[in-house]
Amino acid sequence: MLYYLSALSDYFGPFRLFDYVTFRAGGAAGTAFLLVAIFGGRFAQMLRNFNIRAAARYEGLIPEELLDKKKNSTPCMGGILLIGAVLISSILWSKWSGSNGICWVLIIGTACFALIGFIDDYLKVFCQRRDGLPGKLKLLGQFIIAGAVFAFLWSRPALRELMSSFYIPFFKQPFFAGAWWIPVFSIAIIIVGAANAVNLTDGKDGLATGCTIFCSLAYAALTYFMGHKIFAQHLDLPYINGIEEAVVFAAALGGGCIGFLWHNCYPASMFMGDTGSLALGGAVGMLAVLTRQELLLALIGGVFVMEIVSVMMQVASFKMTGKRIFLCTPIHHHFERKGWTETQIVVRFWILSGIFALMALATLKLR
Repeated sequence: MLYYLSALSDYFGPFRLFDYVTFRAGGAAGTAFLLVAIFGGRFAQMLRNFNIRAAARYEGLIPEELLDKKKNSTPCMGGILLIGAVLISSILWSKWSGSNGICWVLIIGTACFALIGFIDDYLKVFCQRRDGLPGKLKLLGQFIIAGAVFAFLWSRPALRELMSSFYIPFFKQPFFAGAWWIPVFSIAIIIVGAANAVNLTDGKDGLATGCTIFCSLAYAALTYFMGHKIFAQHLDLPYINGIEEAVVFAAALGGGCIGFLWHNCYPASMFMGDTGSLALGGAVGMLAVLTRQELLLALIGGVFVMEIVSVMMQVASFKMTGKRIFLCTPIHHHFERKGWTETQIVVRFWILSGIFALMALATLKLR
């Protein structure tokens, strides 16, 4: 919305800054950060006043000695503030027209994932249902959103050819092109997988939030390159008209997470709940799909992949052999059983996330 102030630059010169995506991305990040950082304390107090605390979902699932009973008094559903700030900031600083609807599919898609998470949190908090929304119903909703995202992108003539291509890291040309069923499969798996991977990672104070910051910054850089003709040509990336608005969204996502980390770092004053974690994961998945670098998400979101793969391996191993590979999953609980403190786990996973993001960006020069 603020982009349209650039039309008044003839009357006030500094308004021309709103025409630059880098300026608007910085503004979006700053706005989201300030909204969460300033109102986070009051919001956490409001959640406490209304006694918005989730049922202890880990009781009976992990060893008693790993349960921090103090966290039972920490309010949840802080994701309402986090995602709300990201969406407001994105709407304020995005260019609404001429972006092939990219800004709107990111904003609306994220809001839909947040809605599924909100329903799940509501059932946990007010109905005291530890598992919240049934898993199959939750997955169904996520796949419907992923399908809607694909349908919208496919409906844009300027994006259809790109959406029908499948890229592999280190290769300049698409591995597959012109097959509509390939993007349908990849989009569904990537978006839904990312949403649930972030959800599984959200088990320690600041863990999912900090890792999402690195992911969002990596995608902000990647989408900027793909929206700049010269950079896209130099790096052999597909040029996508309008994807520069994804830079604004990714920056808002990172800024909001930084603001939330101010209140969510150990000891957390509030948890984001599924309202936040599903929305963050869905947003990261949609950014991966838009860039057509779905496989690169395995590196950019390396920590999230570690978490969800550890659960899959544990379940598969136990069903087939009756033995466990890890002491406990998701994998951050394994390291907790090994004697790592919560702060050690979180900071070390942040370090890994930063390294993974830098490695992913480095692959662009190896194409």
